[in-house]
Amino acid sequence: MKKTIFFALLTIFSLSASSVFATKTNSTNTTVAPAATENKLSEEEISTLTSRVKEIRDMDKSNLSASEKSELKSELKEIKETIKSDPYIYIGGSTLLILIIVLIILL
Repeated sequence: MKKTIFFALLTIFSLSASSVFATKTNSTNTTVAPAATENKLSEEEISTLTSRVKEIRDMDKSNLSASEKSELKSELKEIKETIKSDPYIYIGGSTLLILIIVLIILL
């Protein structure tokens, strides 16, 4: 009896699981490029990027045109994506609930 319940829950879990590697996509580009696995930045590169971010945040943007502001904004987004390029796993609420139920039943 326990085996049938286990296999039934396992089947439900595997069919409803929505574990997806979340990636950021560009709204203008609909194709998704594969993520590089070994794209570690050195400390020097990180420090230059953070100094550029501080430089952009400290500058006076009141006399800039709209296109210059949008260029700075896109540059900041690129820097943020470069520094935080670690992939993460997204687990939905129903998947988490089913996982907890399966763990409670098995233990």
